[in-house]
Amino acid sequence: MSLVKSNDVQDLEAVNEEVVYQNPLLYLKIWEIYNRTRDTRTLEEHCWHYHKEVELLAIIEGYLGIQSKDHYTVLGPGDVRIFGASQLHRTHQLHTDKLRYIVFQIDLQKHFDQSTMPYLYCFSELTQPLDVMNYIFEEKELVKDEFHTLITEIFTESQSKLDGYEIAISSMIKQIMLLLLRHDTRNLLSYTEKAALHRLQPVLSYIDHNLENKITVEEACSLLNLSYHYFIKYFKKTMGKSFIDYVNYKRIKKAERLLMTSDLSIENIGYDVGIPNMAQFYKLFKRYNNCSPKEFKERMRNEG
Repeated sequence: MSLVKSNDVQDLEAVNEEVVYQNPLLYLKIWEIYNRTRDTRTLEEHCWHYHKEVELLAIIEGYLGIQSKDHYTVLGPGDVRIFGASQLHRTHQLHTDKLRYIVFQIDLQKHFDQSTMPYLYCFSELTQPLDVMNYIFEEKELVKDEFHTLITEIFTESQSKLDGYEIAISSMIKQIMLLLLRHDTRNLLSYTEKAALHRLQPVLSYIDHNLENKITVEEACSLLNLSYHYFIKYFKKTMGKSFIDYVNYKRIKKAERLLMTSDLSIENIGYDVGIPNMAQFYKLFKRYNNCSPKEFKERMRNEG
């Protein structure tokens, strides 16, 4: 991991980018960035941004520095990277006068059909962002090479627009997902029944819309008309987390974003995510980040 000196992250506005699809039927945007002269701006001069689409990068020439919540990584020729949906990140050019890479943004969930629907929720990112899959490229050079080739071929097809290019692109998108599924040795893309998650959707929406308020198991049970004991077992089996752990996870994720993109006090952030007890807020935050909210803010200032 490389380190850079960073200014106050919380003073920067995070940009929620609206992705305009090049082909609305394919739900994607793919383009090449080619800088022939070095961009002299530092990392901290680049804005944090996010979008509801998953983003894939493939480096062709030069070096690109990438910062997310947890990591600063330098990618070179042949390297690839995945960012999950709505995951904060920013990038900057490094080392050379030339930088050339492909940016591929896509709504993956739109590319599931009847035959692949059972795997939809492997990519739903309900409990973790898709960037956890980047470990595959560090461990398996051949998979990284194949992934890189698929991204560049999708770009070529999108530019040429030969007859059937939509079929070719759709096929390669499925190959990308298959690569991740087949080489996920850590079993991070855990399989969950579609029907089970669909049944839980009212509860998941209830949680998302009430993070700053009191959230109770009893209210969740009533939404599904289930008994308390059956519900807590059903939720954990479906989501891989207990109801309480899932609510805390969502609250801490919101807190992280506020710490990175606002100048709110830690106390106010605790209130905004529904954890007004500061001792509890610090305890939960440290459980998920191995540091306090204050240390997290400092880390994002200084660590690339």
